[in-house]
Formats: sequence, C-alpha cells, structure tokens
Amino acid sequence: MKRVLVLGGTAEATALVSQLIQQTDIEVTLSLAGRTQQPLLPPCQVQIGGFGGAAGLADYLRQKQFDLLIDATHPFAAQISLHAAVAARWCHLPRLMLVRPAWQPHHPNDHWLEVDSVAAAAAVLPRVAQRVFLTIGRQELSVFAALPDLWFLMRMIDPPPAKATLPRGEWILERGPFTVMHETALLLQHQIEAIVSKNSGGAATAAKLIAARDFGIPVVMVQRPPLPEGEQVSTVAAAVDWVSRQLGVTKQP
Repeated sequence: MKRVLVLGGTAEATALVSQLIQQTDIEVTLSLAGRTQQPLLPPCQVQIGGFGGAAGLADYLRQKQFDLLIDATHPFAAQISLHAAVAARWCHLPRLMLVRPAWQPHHPNDHWLEVDSVAAAAAVLPRVAQRVFLTIGRQELSVFAALPDLWFLMRMIDPPPAKATLPRGEWILERGPFTVMHETALLLQHQIEAIVSKNSGGAATAAKLIAARDFGIPVVMVQRPPLPEGEQVSTVAAAVDWVSRQLGVTKQP
C-alpha cells in the first residue's frame, strides 16, 4: 500500500483526494491547518493542525512512511509551502505543488490596483474609496482598523474571535462558490466603491471580479507570495497523473 500526504485547504485538494481514494492501492491522508471550523471533508484519513515547522512535518512523514507529498494549500499559505519543500528534501520524498492559476485582468473595464501585501492594500485605500468590500478572510482584518474614516463589508467563512480588532463596518458569513448576481446584490446593497481581494484564483470566488467590472469599481488585488522551487501543476487531473507516474499505479476509469 502506497501512502500519499496531501496538504490541503483548497477545493482542488479536496477534489484531488476524492480521486486518489478511488485507487485501491493508495492510502491518502489529508492535512488541514484547522483555521476553518467546519471544513468540507472527503472520506479519508484527516490530520488537523500544524506539524511544528519543517522538522515536525519531516518527523510526521517518516513516522507514517509516506511515499509522496502533495502541497495543494492556498496560494497564500507561504509558510506551510516552504516547510513542505524543506521537509520533503530532508526525507528525500517526491513533492508536487498543485497551484491554481492566478486571476488576470483581461477586459478593458477591469480596473485593478496590484499591491504586494495586505498592508499595501490598506495604504492605498483612502485614495480609492470610502466604502470597501474586504474579501480576504478573517486573519488580517486588523490591518484595516487603522482606517477609521472608511467603512468595510467583511466576508469570511467563520466568525472572527470575540476580541478581534476589526475595522469599522459589518461582517457576513458566507462560503463560495458565489454567483455574479449574488455579488452584484452585495455591491448595490452596501454601496460598495472598491473591493480588496487576494489573488487566490479559481472559479469559486471569481464572480466578484465580474461584478466589479460591470459596476466600474476598482479592485485592489494583493499579489501572491513567491513559491518555493519544485515541480508544480495547475489541474487536479495533472496531479493525479503525477501520482500515477511516481507510484507506477494505473488510474481507475
């Protein structure tokens, strides 16, 4: 029995695991950071929580005798991707990164302001809009609390901690995928003048970009952190093929 560890937290990771567990000669474990309170879990072994850095991950890989490591984490989960690269090198383990393509402005009405960090996004906002839709999750909302003259609509999957420092405005709990109609209604209801987004890519949350284009409002787009070196693919199908080649198994039809 071959063992594969998938570092997840994305829809692609869940889809990949769902395909891999159909192989009778592969045992798959999905690892999640534990930031989402009620994650959508496939029927496989699941490990929730951190490993204790690269050394802890390497120990886990050796202990469980994994044959392959697949990093299918969020494009902004830079630390775990770095730890995965180091741990795989220490364990001499084949590693693949499953990275969804980034969004790209491709329409004349796409008005994007590309910035390198969430802090940089906060710095430009006073010159851009007074009512802002924050679609960056809940981890870095405190950065915008230093802008008391702006009003924010904050979307997240789970509620913020009770003592979290939040900017002025209101928060809503929603999980994608979202439709253009839904996003348009939010923009109208809250009189949104700009959107702040991380360039996560994928279809589940892309509708906000179309809605922004239709309304002619700017999107402050936080660019991705650099990835560690290593082999990467952009689709679940390509990741399944990589596993098959590495392990010499035949894919199930």
